[in-house]
This record gives sequence, structure tokens and C-alpha cells, in this order.
Amino acid sequence: YSGLPEDERRKIAGAKLLIYECEGEESEIKDWFRTINIAGIALNEQEIRNATFCGRFVTAAKAEFSNSRNSNVQKWNWYISGAVNRQEILERALEWVSAPQGMSVDEYMSKHRNDPEITELKLYFNSVIDWVSWVFDTAYPEMRGLAWGQLYETYHRNPYDHHKVGDIVSRLFCDEYVKNKKGIFEYVLGGCTDSRLLEIRVFDETTKRYIYGQQTAEAKKNGVSNCPLCALGHDANRTKIWNIKDMDADHVAAWSKGGATSIDNCQMLCKTHNRAKGNR
Repeated sequence: YSGLPEDERRKIAGAKLLIYECEGEESEIKDWFRTINIAGIALNEQEIRNATFCGRFVTAAKAEFSNSRNSNVQKWNWYISGAVNRQEILERALEWVSAPQGMSVDEYMSKHRNDPEITELKLYFNSVIDWVSWVFDTAYPEMRGLAWGQLYETYHRNPYDHHKVGDIVSRLFCDEYVKNKKGIFEYVLGGCTDSRLLEIRVFDETTKRYIYGQQTAEAKKNGVSNCPLCALGHDANRTKIWNIKDMDADHVAAWSKGGATSIDNCQMLCKTHNRAKGNR
């Protein structure tokens, strides 16, 4: 302003602004903002909340989480998907701190709108980020946008050896059978038990050979086919012992219905029966 010509400064100083004063309950004010939010760049939910619950708390929160010059932003962006200037990092911080208290973001902001400090919000947010960056000492692009607040609440009391965690994560990222790389982190945090998080639909060769050996030995002992479905029939294949190359590994409980790609859920079927079984 100070660098403008005198006549332009007078024009600005003398300009008349049309101001609407909105009165009512918080829910009414929020509805009013949505009503007028139809022109230009539309406000997102957090920007509307900031306007609705304006006060010392929002001012302090924006100074911390909506400041592009904050040196922590680069670190946060490894784990949070969103733009600082659109209040999306602030929104994640509020979601993380409010959920364990059984509150919505709106309820939390309403409760704290007159607080001059954001101590609880900042402390909880930093606890989540610090925990994630310690457990996983290497940051991967696939970490961005995961529900870290929820994962923190579920797993942060568990002990982890971050060196071992790093080795497991690295190995899983190199595994061609792991289709969902973003699921690796929750899979590791949960003790490497829920393979559905990895979307592994293919049994490895070791598992297939082991199951084939077991089924074939049992089939020869009972004089039936090593394909369980052929063994139930009445045609010539009822006693046929298939070669492993003529069989496919199948999920006993369908993968699409929650069946795990594990040795306990694997059976070998002849190719014809495996195709016919489909998603059952």
C-alpha cells in the first residue's frame, strides 16, 4: 500500500464496502456460508468451518498449520495429502485430535473456538507424525494420505523395532505379488497377519508345491483324484492324478469375499474345475 501513488491510496481509503452481518446459531451461520459459496473459487469444508468458528483458536491454528513458510510442511507432506493454503493439513490435524474424543471436527472447533492456544491440537498432531516417522524410518510416496490418526490410535502402544520394520517394508515393496503398496504399512503395524491389505491374489510357488504334494499323497492313499472336485464326480477323472502343471492354486474361501491368500486357504484344482468355480 505504501508504494502506491497518492491518488490510488485515496481511492482505496475512500472506497465503500458492502458488508453483510450474519447473526444466528453456528449451524445457521454455516448454512449461510454454503448458500453464498457459489461464485468464484468455492470454499471447501474446512474453509467454511474457519469462517463459522472464527476466533482466537482458528487464528492460532491457521498460523501453525496453514502457513506455507512453516519449516515442517515438507515433512508433513510425506504423510498428508492436501494443500496448506486450502486448510487441508489443518483439517487432518483436527480430524486426528477430535476422533479419539468421540467428536466431529465441528464439535471440537465449537468447543475450543475461544481458546487462545492450540496446545492439545499441536501436541497430538506432532505425536502422530513423530510416531509414524520413527516406526517407518524411510518415507515412501505411498504413505501420503493414509489414515495415520486412526492407525496411531490403534497401534501406537505396540512395541516396534524400526530396523526390522524397515526390512519388512523394503521386502514387500520388492514383492511383485503385492498389488496394494499403500496397504503395506497397516499390514506391518498389525503384525503381518491380514494379507488382504496387500491384495495378494496369487499363491507363491512354494505354497502351490506344498499343497500339491499333500493333496496328491492323500489322493493316492484314498484312490481318488488329487483334484478335490474331480474326486466328487463319477466320470473317468474321478481317480485321475493330475500333474502340477495341469492344476491351478485356488482360494478355498474366495479372495473377493475376504478369503486370505494363505497356505490355510489354498487348494489345488484341475484347470477346468478352477475356471468353473469362479468366485464361489
